[in-house]
Amino acid sequence: MPIYEYRCNNCRRKVSILLRSLSASPTCPSCGSEDLSRLFSTFSVRGTYKDMYDDILSDNQLTSGLMRNDPRALAEWNRKMTRGMEDNEITPDYEEALDQMDHGIMPEMPVGEMPTEDSE
Repeated sequence: MPIYEYRCNNCRRKVSILLRSLSASPTCPSCGSEDLSRLFSTFSVRGTYKDMYDDILSDNQLTSGLMRNDPRALAEWNRKMTRGMEDNEITPDYEEALDQMDHGIMPEMPVGEMPTEDSE
């Protein structure tokens, strides 16, 4: 019984669905839509944290983007940091934030989520 990844064409969320048979018709667990597009699933390869940090620090374009607070670089950093980690369940909100950063938009934090300089 494989788990497949889909993009819901209604709510635009990426979802993982366990199919008990190939003839099963998947529905989005978030909105109930049957209008899903199957995604190419990836797999993870375990490495050490040192390997992960070396990979990030050796990427000059990524590190200079992070120094400039470039949202695209932050999205790439997030992907590299979570790659290969166990229990790496990406929530729809997290994925939406990554999509925004991929488009150069820093996601807005809800009021009260992050401390301001005045509150320190």
